Amino acid sequence: MNFQNISAWCIRNPVPPIVLFIALLLLGVVSFSRMDVNNNPDIEFPGAQVIISQPGAAPTELEKQVTQIVEPSLRAINGVDEINSTVREGMSMTFVQFQLGTDVDRGVNDIRDALTKVRSDLPDGILEPQVNRVDTTGEPIAYISAEAVDMSLEQLSWYVDDVVVKRLQGVPGAAAVNREGGVNREIRVILDPAKMQALGITAAQVNNQLRQTNVNAAGGRTEIAGAEQSVRVLGNARNAFQLGDTNIALGGGRFVKLSSIAEVRDLYGEQRSLSTMNGRQVLSFSVQRAKGASDVKVYDAVWVELRKIQKENPKIHFTELYTSVDYTKAQYESSLAAMIEGAILAVLVVWLFLRDRRATIISAIAIPLSAIPTFWFMELLGFSLNQISMLALSLVAGVLVDDAIVEIENIVRHMRMGKSAYQAAIEAADEIGLAVVATTFSIVAVFLPVGMMPGVSGQFFKNFGFTVVAAVMLSLAVARMITPMIAAYFLKAHGEEKHGEGKVMDWYMDILKWTLGNRRYVIGAGALSMVATIGMVFMLPFQFQPTMDFDYSQVRIEMVPGTTLKQTTDLVERVQTQLSKEAPEVMAAFADIDPGRATIYLRLSPERDITSDEFQKTWGKRFAEIPDARVTFQSQTGGFSGRDVTITLGGSDPDALAATAQQLADQMRGVKEIVAPRIGGDMLRPEITIKPRADLAASMGVTTAALSQTIRIATLGDIDQNSAKFSLSDRQVPIRVSLSEDSRRTLSTLENLPVPTSSGGSVPLKTVAEISFGAGPTTIQRSNQNRRISIGADFAVNPKTGKPYVNSEAMAAIDALPVMKSLPQGVSKLTLGDARWQQEMVTNFMIACITGIALVFAVLVLLYRRFVPPLVNMGSLLLAPLGGLIALKMVGFAISMPVLIGILMLFGIVAKNSILLIDFALEEMDKGVPKFEAIMDAGHKRAQPIVMTTVAMVAGMVPTALALTGDGAFAQPMGVTVIGGLIVSTFLTLLIVPASFSLAIGMESRLGPWLRHYLTTQGGDLDQQGRPPRLFPAKAFSRLKARFSRSGTTAEPAE
Repeated sequence: MNFQNISAWCIRNPVPPIVLFIALLLLGVVSFSRMDVNNNPDIEFPGAQVIISQPGAAPTELEKQVTQIVEPSLRAINGVDEINSTVREGMSMTFVQFQLGTDVDRGVNDIRDALTKVRSDLPDGILEPQVNRVDTTGEPIAYISAEAVDMSLEQLSWYVDDVVVKRLQGVPGAAAVNREGGVNREIRVILDPAKMQALGITAAQVNNQLRQTNVNAAGGRTEIAGAEQSVRVLGNARNAFQLGDTNIALGGGRFVKLSSIAEVRDLYGEQRSLSTMNGRQVLSFSVQRAKGASDVKVYDAVWVELRKIQKENPKIHFTELYTSVDYTKAQYESSLAAMIEGAILAVLVVWLFLRDRRATIISAIAIPLSAIPTFWFMELLGFSLNQISMLALSLVAGVLVDDAIVEIENIVRHMRMGKSAYQAAIEAADEIGLAVVATTFSIVAVFLPVGMMPGVSGQFFKNFGFTVVAAVMLSLAVARMITPMIAAYFLKAHGEEKHGEGKVMDWYMDILKWTLGNRRYVIGAGALSMVATIGMVFMLPFQFQPTMDFDYSQVRIEMVPGTTLKQTTDLVERVQTQLSKEAPEVMAAFADIDPGRATIYLRLSPERDITSDEFQKTWGKRFAEIPDARVTFQSQTGGFSGRDVTITLGGSDPDALAATAQQLADQMRGVKEIVAPRIGGDMLRPEITIKPRADLAASMGVTTAALSQTIRIATLGDIDQNSAKFSLSDRQVPIRVSLSEDSRRTLSTLENLPVPTSSGGSVPLKTVAEISFGAGPTTIQRSNQNRRISIGADFAVNPKTGKPYVNSEAMAAIDALPVMKSLPQGVSKLTLGDARWQQEMVTNFMIACITGIALVFAVLVLLYRRFVPPLVNMGSLLLAPLGGLIALKMVGFAISMPVLIGILMLFGIVAKNSILLIDFALEEMDKGVPKFEAIMDAGHKRAQPIVMTTVAMVAGMVPTALALTGDGAFAQPMGVTVIGGLIVSTFLTLLIVPASFSLAIGMESRLGPWLRHYLTTQGGDLDQQGRPPRLFPAKAFSRLKARFSRSGTTAEPAE
């Protein structure tokens, strides 16, 4: 038994294949019910993030004292691919990207070891460095607010931390629950600057004494009365009042109660961030799912747990602020609907062509038998039901019925020759079996390399490639085992009838006869088609992915450095109010606010009349008019700048880099494809600079470190690890020693701060230091140990099309700018982050395409056992993209990743059609049929199944191309490409491939003997005069000249 007669075996032994596919169906149903539903596939991303905080430190000092020390130590770790750092006030964040295949857990441990080695070189005032493994599922799936009528903000914050977070972390699949907004309980020691100056005591001295006195400590172990007893030293105050009675030593044997120089209150920490919902402050928390879990299942389980908490405590109320799960559900449901609709339309095509209900039912059975077991193989491979795998299933909805159509059409043709259904099923299946196997393996050959792509992009498209391969292999099994078997027992023979006849077939046969007699015109038309394809590629713009129509959006607000939290909150409320009153598309506006910057998360109405991108373009113009703030939308394709276009420059000289970036931004303002080019983080923040008077400070024993510590503790309080702690029954809360917020608003308070001297006394700060105003950078960005600067811009609207320009158009104009053509020495353009991954993905995809085409050629050589006819099939692949590119031009889409996926599918389908033609012609010629009659017979008998499979595939892709439900922005270009390409390529295949095959066979008949004579040792192949065979016939060039000068048509092609 082999692939060619397996159908006959299944017809004679129907029980095994029936049992096999019943088992596969059950496995598929069970797997489908257990599979996770996600928006994107899980990707193993090898990366880690190092966060080092030093409250109050300026970015310039952090870069020199922390970042430039940490980066070289991390660069030496084995497997590190790229290092990117961002330095802001009080925080240095370094992202370490490992090479793919590196053990991330070991990499994180290596990072911790490297930090331990350089810890002594870092400043004393930093918090303990944090090393976090980067998880690609780290984007929150939901933001939820908590409200209570009987709790203060501090009490509600602790309730969320103590109850809600712990309960939700116990939900299967929930990775992290993080509170946003709210406050943390603290014992505030609010110092009186006037009394401190009078008594000559500093904030640092107060803080240090509280650390040493207000603590419960271990005291050792004793033996009393014959028993061991541990010793504890209990110095912790019971409450804030008792803490205020603590004596503070002033020196010289003097003491003062803490309450005499400070107000001691049980409060909460200074609020440096908050969350608002539609203009009112809320306490929110975000939920992230674990890798391998389902967005939908985790989201539903979280809400089940929250309802339990509400039931236990009715005064707590939870409200959903924002979620991406609704979009995920809508995309999943629309993909399923498109797949089912496409399958139904494909079945209708079968009925329209064959007008046989039984044959239509047999073809329809093939779809569930192929699709449902695919879910089992997807689960075995660890795939989820995400937009990539569902896109693959939508793409093959029409393909799944193709093999069954070819089989059933051939069986019906044999039945209409007068054979019984049983006999027709056996003979027809054996006749076409090898061709069906080859056509399926041509699609497998195209998509298998996509599933085996390397890099991060390979993990992303593994879901796509292997899903398509599994589905088409199952459709092959159904076509070879189930379809002929059911046809043998279910179809009814009606004697001899006409099959595939009619006016259309007669017209096609006349045209085919003409093409075989005028091959030079046909080959010329094929060459023109190829030239047109190349021209269309250059005419169409390119973008990495289409603009999606999400049900949510993000507004980014950046204000002048130095802006307070209240000023930022006022602007956010203004934007939220404006949106709620004038934007009916906005359902809710939730904001995370920090001093000087904020992010507003918008939930858009699913019933809106415009896309999310159109909404952003409209409101982006209005937001640009807001003074003293940069209010922009987060771009879907934004890099480091978060905008549509990001240009990143890098170099070791900060001054040259800044000058080049400014020059580039100025020149970009003249590019019509973009608007509002700006340098990211280009604004300087106001600073108060304190410069010690070296001689005077040295004579008094005042050090720079003492100055820094005194000022930092007085204005911010000490870092958490150095703060005194207040022990409660269930936790410890910090004791924060600092000046009041009102005191910090006057420069005189800072000038008169007491600074300790070596003699034990103190002097005012202004005595030993000069205090002045200055400015410094707000953000410093670095890549691979060099500075980097990002210039961002948004796409302008093309006045001709009314749509925004795309990435390829904007980047071509920017790269043509004078500054980009001649960058200064030491300054270079960097490809980082998303841009680098996109470049890698496009490169890998092109390699996969070339590899797939080579594998198709290998399949054809194995099928035909000859080399020249497969070249005809390969030539037909060049005709595949033309129709798709024309369709894209007509509807106004750009070339993007889904378009490339559609072209891959076209390669497989076009190869499939040409195989059906050429395989039949070669079989006839092997039986001794002349070449012309064999080609004509192949066209007559294979045209109908080719057209049927094409129309079925087109029908299967119509729901995807129309995108009537859900966001079809990603799948729609693919559907348009496949439909346009199938229509044009099928037409060209039916006309050009037969003529090309005729020429190829003639060339093979001359090339074969010539190569055999000169390249092999078998000899022979001499003509009657004993001469070796000619590569070209006698007087070939004169005959060729006469052929091209001759008019009219011939019935048969010349040899």
